[in-house]
Amino acid sequence: MQTLEQEITRQRTRNIALVGSSLGGHYATWLAEKYDLVAVLVNPAVNPHVALTPCLGRQTNIYTGERYRFTLRHLSELEQYNVTAISHPERYLLLVQTGDKVLDYRHALEKYRGAQQVVIEGGEHGFRNFFDYVPLILGFAAGKLVQPATASPRV
Repeated sequence: MQTLEQEITRQRTRNIALVGSSLGGHYATWLAEKYDLVAVLVNPAVNPHVALTPCLGRQTNIYTGERYRFTLRHLSELEQYNVTAISHPERYLLLVQTGDKVLDYRHALEKYRGAQQVVIEGGEHGFRNFFDYVPLILGFAAGKLVQPATASPRV
């Protein structure tokens, strides 16, 4: 997070838009609130310090096979970056898929109420067909919302 904050501070003369998926959405929300930025959130984690409590203990990185211990300190760090309520919903674009088996998309709909919301039936946590939504994401980041052809936009 320190690296991201330094980069945002360094780039302040430019228009900055954040895009975060899953836990990245959690972090993007905190940064957007702190620095008054726009953010696109893709199947974002909502209250991960609570949701990940059952994961305490030994874990294995699914990509590298590395073993590590997930501790209360990790949960505390996640909680430190938790935003309970967004202050300017118009600065957010929320993209969720209802077939996400990792996170309940309805929690994101509630937390980001008032934001531009695109709800796609089906899909998965990895956000199936993500690249179809890149024009929408770039449009929102540039200050315009392009309606997707294959989703149900909600405001």
